[in-house]
Amino acid sequence: MTDLLAFIHSFSDFSEESWNLLRPIITKIEFKKADYLVQADKICNSLFFISKGYCRAFNVQDGVEVNTCFYFENDIATNMNSYVFNIKSSFAIQACEPVTAYKFDKSKVLEVSKKAPEIELIAKRNLQLIAARQEKQLQLYRLLTAKQRYEYLEKNEIEILQRVPLTQLASYLGVTRETLSRIRNKRLQK
Repeated sequence: MTDLLAFIHSFSDFSEESWNLLRPIITKIEFKKADYLVQADKICNSLFFISKGYCRAFNVQDGVEVNTCFYFENDIATNMNSYVFNIKSSFAIQACEPVTAYKFDKSKVLEVSKKAPEIELIAKRNLQLIAARQEKQLQLYRLLTAKQRYEYLEKNEIEILQRVPLTQLASYLGVTRETLSRIRNKRLQK
């Protein structure tokens, strides 16, 4: 749990008293490859801090799985709209390899936040980070071509290129696997 505490300290001074209130409501969960952290069409009432492994967010469009996000170590995975507004999740989050995560249930977080405003601040900060990440991804898809998105990943999110299988990466970039192969081959020839 030291990685989780380091993550919290990375954007806030967090007192030991607040940590002692928060720690008992955190559940460590081991997910096997292909297990779901969040299921589509169900309400998501949890935040997951990814300690080990990675997972993907995806939805199904016309019978085809479309990857919309990848979560790696030290990321928070959730469906923010479902979590905040208590509506059914429009996508699923699935482990792509064995995942160790720390789960925060919304009701428990709200309960302990009443005792320590620091905890509420941390929860809000995490939701802001998730919203900012979603906005950045949306802008990438609106403004950049598939080739430019790939170049962006090369410069800014190399872990995706190193760990995600080509079929999932192609889906994430919004191209076929063949088109992704052409983009990659052209990049390698430079």
